[in-house]
Amino acid sequence: MLSFLILAAISPLAFGRAPNIIFILADDMGYGDPAYAGGKITTPHLDRLAKEGMNFTDAHTSSSVCTPTRYGILTGRYNWRSPMKKGVLNGFSPPLIPESRMTVAKLLGEAGYSSSVIGKWHLGLDWKKSGKPGSGKGKGWDIDYTAKVGGGPTALGFTEDFLFPASLDMPPYLYLRSDTPIGVPTVTKAFKTPNRPGPATADFEAINVIPDLAREARAFIGREAEKKDKPFFLYLPLTSPHTPLVPGEKWQGKSGLGDYADFMMETDWAVGEVLAELDARGIAENTMVIFTSDNGCSPAAGIPDLAAKGHIVNGPLRGHKADIFEGGHRVPFLVRWPATVAAGSTCAETVCTTDFFATAADVAGKEIPEAAAEDSFSMVPLLEGKDGFARPYTIHHSINGSFAIRQGKWKLSLCPGSGGWSDPKPGKETKGMYPVQLYDLEADLAETNNLAEKDPDRVKAMADLLSKAIRDGRSNRGPKQENEGWPGTTPAEVIELLPQLKP
Repeated sequence: MLSFLILAAISPLAFGRAPNIIFILADDMGYGDPAYAGGKITTPHLDRLAKEGMNFTDAHTSSSVCTPTRYGILTGRYNWRSPMKKGVLNGFSPPLIPESRMTVAKLLGEAGYSSSVIGKWHLGLDWKKSGKPGSGKGKGWDIDYTAKVGGGPTALGFTEDFLFPASLDMPPYLYLRSDTPIGVPTVTKAFKTPNRPGPATADFEAINVIPDLAREARAFIGREAEKKDKPFFLYLPLTSPHTPLVPGEKWQGKSGLGDYADFMMETDWAVGEVLAELDARGIAENTMVIFTSDNGCSPAAGIPDLAAKGHIVNGPLRGHKADIFEGGHRVPFLVRWPATVAAGSTCAETVCTTDFFATAADVAGKEIPEAAAEDSFSMVPLLEGKDGFARPYTIHHSINGSFAIRQGKWKLSLCPGSGGWSDPKPGKETKGMYPVQLYDLEADLAETNNLAEKDPDRVKAMADLLSKAIRDGRSNRGPKQENEGWPGTTPAEVIELLPQLKP
């Protein structure tokens, strides 16, 4: 069922062209963090998006960690169909998305969009080796930082980019512009916890990254706004509030709740900078702004300390980043598009970040090729307050490769515990536990009452759906596709096989 405050929608065709699209991705922000969701942190700009747009209360990432979720956003494909079956990449990893794969940037480019990535990439890059030894300094010192990298955004359809290679706590510590490093590392740096020292340019400081990204985003929007007959797509994956927790001087101590909350406030400010530029350029009405997070809040935020101060980062959900529990992958999700989306509306449909691809294609008026976006469903009917959203089920994935499948109010997790970092952790802490978990999320959102043993027929039926999704290579309509590195499975084998699959 949908819950909407419906207002008359204005067709984007009234503007003479497709809408601009901005996708803002926070890093490790919890479902309950923003003020509009009940959080104790002041977030006026996220609150504004909720007031002026649609708040999705049952939105999910495809994975409970960052690299896999980013793969799903840009490809419209579940992350586990890629060669990466668990974990995340680092700053020196090779590209995860092959240049031959259709991405949302390529598709929008075919529709006449200019596009840019500004922020955290974390999908791998093909660094060029210098041919010289690293002089014993450690990983990354044998790279030619004057050469353009391969496999980056411009190779995947983006017009331009301003990148940090991976998470802000992973070297190398430098920026790239249009896939070329801006400077050459000459020093070793590391920033707070976790301490991961590595090559850095002398002028790079983690504390400056959010202001740098906000500046670059405003500049891109400003340049593109002058091209009045051409729409643009901005993918803005922020590096915050992920570790290192480095709020700028203006924000330090402002929340009264600690560094994480201060960094959350700065993240909200960056969103406000985007909205301010749209207002200044007079293009907000026909610009679709999407805001979400790549997974739930991380324990590195200091979750118990925040809770003691009354701030519950993941709201009523069990678990956190890395887990198969809801706290790992249910995230804030806001869409503002004044020309189409009713202000102050709410949607309770289950959606996934992989749905961005089909949504963008729909608003741009482009057909998706058969061998692309295999797990993406257009959200446009939901945005317009109409029937027609077609997602039949949603598949979730944890850091260790554990699966869950969601259908309606039911969620089946193919592991006995968290599949991640919270208790009961994989291994010894799950010995003797029932091997799968079945929850009625309408009655038990906190996932406390495992019904799997009492309802084996439902367990088998949902496992069959998961098996079919794996075997078919897609979950939306169209011809079967090949998965990368997955054997064929039969429904009867899926529960026994899934925990044993290797990359």
